[in-house]
Amino acid sequence: MTQLNAQALMAMPYEQMVACIKSWNRHKMEESRSWRFWRRDDQFEPQGDWRTWLVMAGRGYGKTRMGAEWVSALAAAYPGARFALVGATLNEARQVMVEGESGLLALPFAERPEWEPSLRRLTWRNGATATLFSAAEPESLRGPQHDFAWADEIAKWPNGIKAWDNLMLGLRLGQHPRIMATTTPRPVPLLRRLVLEKGVAITRGRTADNDMHLPPEYLASVRAAYAGTRWGRQELDGELIEDAAGALWSRDLIERQRVSYAPDLKRIVIGVDPPVSENGDACGIVAVGIGEDKKAYVLGDHSIAGASPERWARAVAAAVDLWQADRVVAEDNQGGNMVETVLRAADLAMPIKRVHASQRKTVRAEPIAALYEARRVFHTAAFPEMEDQMCGLVSGGGYEGPGRSPDRADALVWALTELMLGKAERTPRVRLL
Repeated sequence: MTQLNAQALMAMPYEQMVACIKSWNRHKMEESRSWRFWRRDDQFEPQGDWRTWLVMAGRGYGKTRMGAEWVSALAAAYPGARFALVGATLNEARQVMVEGESGLLALPFAERPEWEPSLRRLTWRNGATATLFSAAEPESLRGPQHDFAWADEIAKWPNGIKAWDNLMLGLRLGQHPRIMATTTPRPVPLLRRLVLEKGVAITRGRTADNDMHLPPEYLASVRAAYAGTRWGRQELDGELIEDAAGALWSRDLIERQRVSYAPDLKRIVIGVDPPVSENGDACGIVAVGIGEDKKAYVLGDHSIAGASPERWARAVAAAVDLWQADRVVAEDNQGGNMVETVLRAADLAMPIKRVHASQRKTVRAEPIAALYEARRVFHTAAFPEMEDQMCGLVSGGGYEGPGRSPDRADALVWALTELMLGKAERTPRVRLL
């Protein structure tokens, strides 16, 4: 018989639910104040002999809570155990896995460990410890040994396979070392490998499975916007969707073009794809530089959604200041002179080149995709939202990625077109002071 939990209780008719609660003794009341009672049936740890537990589910499913509760329970059961907590970056590991609203410090039914941010370390009373690591620095995982590990959002990891392999080689303490990986799926090489490996137990789930804890308005709005789309199947239903047929970019191609840093750069430009309105698409803002090796390096995605013209103009100005860019290249189809006027109002005292789109986005993107194939463009970090959009642009067709428009990918295309396909600049580079 299935143990009574909150999910089963909430499914009862109201009168039956009230009678059931009234019949509880003190022990049952105490039991109701535990994760074991509140987790859903689909959130239970898998049975059997597994080394990796892969939770591959839609946004809002409860993946972070599952990971934090799993670590907390093991820390209580194994005094002195050592854990690795690995996020896409150290900042994400801290903000989501530790300090987030579903992170280890926020668990309502578990011991709150001592948190030492300067040491990236959590310590429980029984001596169990957890150390934070960044998948963006895979070499930091070479050497440390652990009993258990929690890897979050592995589909976002830059250099994912290298970071994963270094983590697994250090997972060698205790009698039965295990790892839990939580992620919204993307068809990146690491995730495609894991779903085929032996010893991997997979839990799949949808955003809607967690409807008991999500606002009905939120569920209704995302269903209306994305239900049935490729992006909705991936981000809401947790399906591992392979690259679109005929896509200009593949995940494997982008992964092949990832590097740890950019060399000295001759020029840096900021590509901008302004939104039609502040309630519509994001403003695509992408920084790209070209090196002495005549290769381009994507430096940052600073796109901003739901922003007024003043806000996205300030975001462009901030990107210019951060990268000390030489020029802004902005599409003016939607606003004409307005785009330059807005940018000037943000005190952007530098050359602004307005470009007008006379071709479809996919047609403009095709020569840029060819530069990737020729190994002339590299990404210096993981840019998940932009890369999702790139893989949604289909040659000779339309757009099958997230959102209504590939605003981030379009900003990338404008910047790379200026750097790689435009006329060579003869003027020396001058940095803003």
